[in-house]
Amino acid sequence: MIDADLAQRLKDKDADALAELYDRYGRLIYYLIYRIVGNAGAAEDLVQESFLRVWNSIQNYDPARGPLARWMVSVARNRAIDHLRSWEGRMAQGMLPIHEWDGQCTSDNLEEKLLATDVGKSLERAMKKLTARQQQLLNLAYVEGLTQSEIAEHLQRPLGTIKTWVRATLQELRTEMAPYACLEQ
Repeated sequence: MIDADLAQRLKDKDADALAELYDRYGRLIYYLIYRIVGNAGAAEDLVQESFLRVWNSIQNYDPARGPLARWMVSVARNRAIDHLRSWEGRMAQGMLPIHEWDGQCTSDNLEEKLLATDVGKSLERAMKKLTARQQQLLNLAYVEGLTQSEIAEHLQRPLGTIKTWVRATLQELRTEMAPYACLEQ
C-alpha cells in the first residue's frame, strides 16, 4: 500500500512525503480544480492551498473510508467550491452563486458526479482520437459483446491480428486515461 505508507509519512510530518504526494497527484488535482473554477491562475493558487490543507489536516484522513487520492480530491473540491462561493470567485468567473445552479447535488455525491463527469468527458475525447477501425473493434467487443474469435470471423481477419489490434487500442485508451488510474485503488 504505497498510499498508506505515504499517508503515514505525512502524519509524521515528513516534508519529502508532501513533495512525493504533489508529484504523484498534483496534475490530477490541478485538472479537477481547473474544471471547477475555469481559471488557470486561480486553479494554481487553489492547488497550493489544497496541498497545504492536506498537510495540515492529514490526521483527519482515515484509510478505512477510501484511498488517499479520493480524500485529496475531496479536499481540493471543497477548496474550489469555497472559492466559487466567495465574492472574489464569483466576480472573477462571472458565475451565478452556487445556490442558483441548475440541478441538485448533495455533498455526499458531488465528488462522485464531478469525477464521473471529468472521467466521462476524458473518455469521450480519448475515444474520438481512435481510428474508425479501433472504434469498431471496441464497439464489437464491449457493446455487442463479441469475443475476439467472433470479431475475427466478423471482420474476416486472422485471430492474431484482432488480438494485436485490440491490445493496441486498449493500450492507447489506457495512456489517455492515465491521470485517472490513481482513483481505482
